[in-house]
Amino acid sequence: MADSLSEADKVRIMASALRIAAETTQIRNKRLAKLGSQAPSTASQNGEGHSDGVSTAEPLQASGASAQEPQEQTKPKITISNTAASSKSPDNPFAQLGVKELNEDAPRINATSSAESGMLPNNRPLPGQRRSSSRVGETLEEWEDKVLRGMFRVTLDPSARSDGHGHHLNFLKGVRADLEEGQPMRLSTAMLDQAILEAASDISKVTVLDYLLGCWKRVTAQFKNSKIRKAEESRLDVLKEARRLCMSYCIFAITMPGMFGREPPESSPLVPHLLVDSEDDRGICHDFLAEAISRFPDDDTIEPALVTAVEDLSRQLAKMTMNDDYKSYVLALRRLVRYPPLVKVIIQSSLFLPPSTSAADLEATTLLGPFFAISPLQADITSQYFSSPKTRDRAFITNSQQALRMALTTHQQDLLDIVNHIIKSDKSARDRMLDWFASCVNKNHKRRAMQVDKKLVSSDGFMINITVCLDQLCEPFMDAQFSKIDRIDFEYLRRTPRIDINDETKLNMDQSAAEKFYENGAEGTNNFISEVFFLTLAAHHYGTEATNQTLSQLEKDLKRMEKHIEEIEIDRHKWINNPVQLRMFDNAVKKYKDQIDKGISYKFAVQGVLLDEPMQARSLQFMRYVIVWLLRIVSRSNFPKQPIKLPLPPDHADYFEALPEYFLEDVVGAYRFVMRNMPWTISATQSDELIIMCITFLRNSEKIKNPYLKSGLVTIMFAGTWPGPNRPKGVLGDLLMGLPIATEHLLHALMRFYIEVENTGAHTQFYDKFNIRFEIFQIIKCIWDNRIYRENLDRESKANVDFFVRFVNLLLNDVTFVLDESLTAFQQIHNLSQELQNPQHMEQAVRQEKEEALSAAKGKAKSYMQLTNETVAMLKLFTEALADAFTMPEVVQRLADMLDYNVDALVGPKSSELKVEHPQEYDFQPKVLLGDIIDVYLNLKSKENFILAVARDGRSYKPANFQKATAIFKSKARELKSSQELQAWTALGEKFKKAKEADDQAEEDLGEIPDEFLGRLGLGRSMTLQGDEMLSNDCEIDPLVYTLMTDPVILPTSKTTIDRSTIRSHLLSDPNDPFNRSPLKIEDVIPNTELKAQIEAFKAEKRGAKIAQASNMDTSPG
Repeated sequence: MADSLSEADKVRIMASALRIAAETTQIRNKRLAKLGSQAPSTASQNGEGHSDGVSTAEPLQASGASAQEPQEQTKPKITISNTAASSKSPDNPFAQLGVKELNEDAPRINATSSAESGMLPNNRPLPGQRRSSSRVGETLEEWEDKVLRGMFRVTLDPSARSDGHGHHLNFLKGVRADLEEGQPMRLSTAMLDQAILEAASDISKVTVLDYLLGCWKRVTAQFKNSKIRKAEESRLDVLKEARRLCMSYCIFAITMPGMFGREPPESSPLVPHLLVDSEDDRGICHDFLAEAISRFPDDDTIEPALVTAVEDLSRQLAKMTMNDDYKSYVLALRRLVRYPPLVKVIIQSSLFLPPSTSAADLEATTLLGPFFAISPLQADITSQYFSSPKTRDRAFITNSQQALRMALTTHQQDLLDIVNHIIKSDKSARDRMLDWFASCVNKNHKRRAMQVDKKLVSSDGFMINITVCLDQLCEPFMDAQFSKIDRIDFEYLRRTPRIDINDETKLNMDQSAAEKFYENGAEGTNNFISEVFFLTLAAHHYGTEATNQTLSQLEKDLKRMEKHIEEIEIDRHKWINNPVQLRMFDNAVKKYKDQIDKGISYKFAVQGVLLDEPMQARSLQFMRYVIVWLLRIVSRSNFPKQPIKLPLPPDHADYFEALPEYFLEDVVGAYRFVMRNMPWTISATQSDELIIMCITFLRNSEKIKNPYLKSGLVTIMFAGTWPGPNRPKGVLGDLLMGLPIATEHLLHALMRFYIEVENTGAHTQFYDKFNIRFEIFQIIKCIWDNRIYRENLDRESKANVDFFVRFVNLLLNDVTFVLDESLTAFQQIHNLSQELQNPQHMEQAVRQEKEEALSAAKGKAKSYMQLTNETVAMLKLFTEALADAFTMPEVVQRLADMLDYNVDALVGPKSSELKVEHPQEYDFQPKVLLGDIIDVYLNLKSKENFILAVARDGRSYKPANFQKATAIFKSKARELKSSQELQAWTALGEKFKKAKEADDQAEEDLGEIPDEFLGRLGLGRSMTLQGDEMLSNDCEIDPLVYTLMTDPVILPTSKTTIDRSTIRSHLLSDPNDPFNRSPLKIEDVIPNTELKAQIEAFKAEKRGAKIAQASNMDTSPG
């Protein structure tokens, strides 16, 4: 069309263009002057130093449109520019918007193509020239006007205040006034900056950012959805410019609200928009964040604006609980951390990890703390889930716990997503995230104190969330084949670790030795897998395991408080006649009960959190890796690819012994909790390594210093044998029956620890040992049916005699003690019950004293009777399998004396004192107990030295007792003993009688034995420990236990002569000289050969005299 014009037409067109350009310049100068007067001074100051474009980043491309300029040559177009506009002016408050400052010089006309100009066309066609349009008859100017009005919801018509959809339109009075000065009444990009500023400044019902974000959504949607042909790319330019200007003004609304005549808000104006859905007109969408982030290099106000918004989100969330609308805050952060450049600036926030933050402040003052603090264990949440806990049935509690778990699981998944995006953004962000986790665990060491002050540590919910998150971070490298187990570097703790272990008790190394070991640092750097592994171990210790400890203590406290309130309410009658005092009493009781209710609610909530199956399954999967890693360290092998060989080498494994004790303690605690509460979550694959660990550390117990930590290994196996649905031997019983390492080493390991636990070093060791041994008995009963165990045990008893003698001796000690305590308690119950049959004849104080004594005796009987039954049952099993071990000289006499004494107690003259009401309450079945003791006799019936030992028991052996026992089983308890067993029992009684007669005759033949030949057969019962003090340094000797020595030895320090078997038996329980308490070993005793020769000569002389006497009798006359 231009080529068809005459030269005269071209001149006229050029003159017209010059006139239009001059008019445009005048209007623009007026508009800028007007806007400049409206903008406050702060806007000008904040705009200093900015280029005309906020970002040099390439904007998103419209759908179906090319991002490149057309390649073909276009006709030149006239654009207006000004030389002064290219320079930055500190006084121009609109420099960021791309609005050039104009001078008073005449504009320069550049005849260039739009492709060459590098800027938007002037959008003014030459006279007579029309631009193409997708719609017939619609010019570019008309399209531009229509689209800009719709996207920004503005109008130049004062009468049109709403569009066809009913949306309110902002009337642009100022823009209209400028256009009336010779311009078409149309909106264009040339005046869009003024239009946006005027519209945003005039709105009143919504905030500036509300309006601009809605505009941004519409501009972006138009930009993406526009299907513009190649010949119409000028339209795409219009949309690009509208999009750029809209984003610039959004940034101004956030960073310089004064530009719009608004006061700066107290918190970031972005926060309300981050909390709504991104699809909402008020929400912050992906396109907005991507565009804002792309401008980071060119606009240094965007980064702090976004960081401030995140900090304000955190501050506001810190004041909320799970009862509030916390979810929108979590989702907002979750959206923001999906952008690595934004994560990079967020982690530099002063709130991310402020210095000198206390443990109690971590969840409120750090950037991520409030997000991890959200939990159903917060403040009043537990009371909401479990209101009036005492009145609720089990179904209500279960349903509430399920609802609690569902809410928490969803939240924890969001937390993991946030952490994952931070860690994966770049190395610096990953390191900062790990530093935050390390700070959380290192500052919470006091959570494992004996008495925890809740005001000084982080909350249970906060630490559980951290533990769960770290557990999930470990999942990617915890495969079933342990392919990445070697990536967990055992040198980590010697290479500036993030976790602080300085004050932690070590597995088998004192503090000074550990400090010296860790002073020698290792070279290299720690990998991510090692970092997360050790952080997770620490998090379990101070997180879930500390919460388990809290739960256990809470249950004890609640029982104590319940008992206390019962005692208090008994005294209520004292105030019944004093209304004021009664009201005060009732109020005090109510407050106390409210505390109990609060405690019960919290207990239910903690149980609900901890009894989450997926959480515990992840925890056990992690603990399985810990087990394998520990076994690799202590065995120095490539376990599990190579089996562990037991016993372990005797040399020290410094890397293992210097580890914090809680590395193993956490494993024990986690499995013990699951075994007791949800054993079905333990898989068969996890059980293998668990059993191997327990056996390894019990078989080589010297590798671990803490006896209670080792007892935890016993507890795990004991709990694993509890019968359950479809598992009659528990979750571990079948594996214990068949696992090769178990059949070879388990019994020895248990017996070794049975011996070791005799002295734990604690003030409660006397009671602890019985509890531990009870659990050992249960494990042995579970596996006893396996013949392989008994065969291995028999072989070892013959190869390791000293070990088995010590075990048998301690077993006899236990049987003797618990039987005596149980039967004594029943005698007390019997006598006290009879005395209290007529309480009216007693004084109140005396009656109360006897009632308290009766209650104590009943409690004692219950606890000791259970131990008695188990201990006698174990004695029965072992005497059946290891008769030789129980009839060795060191123990046989003690065994015979103990059995005789208890038979006498059960059937002798004082047996009537054992009769009590409701014996089943104590699990007391005297006939069954008598039957088990008789079985022990029968197990040893073929051992001559046992028969002789029974016969020599001058205190309790009474043939009448054996006859009475036979009568009981024939008449009152026929079902307990078969006729064959009774026949064997009767025959054994006859053997005892004959042995007794023969032994008496032999003693008579010896005549009077010189005192120096007599040894003490036993050392009495007075040499016992009470606490840490010996009751007496002198032996209280029973004259009945003197006997002729057979192998006299001299004790090296006290110079006392005693029979070797007697002192050997004593040393099995006490490694000291019984006469002066000096340390003593059996190897140290000195054989008294001279005395032994004298004794042998004495015996020979007596035998000779007896033979001579018999010979004389045979040859005497008729």
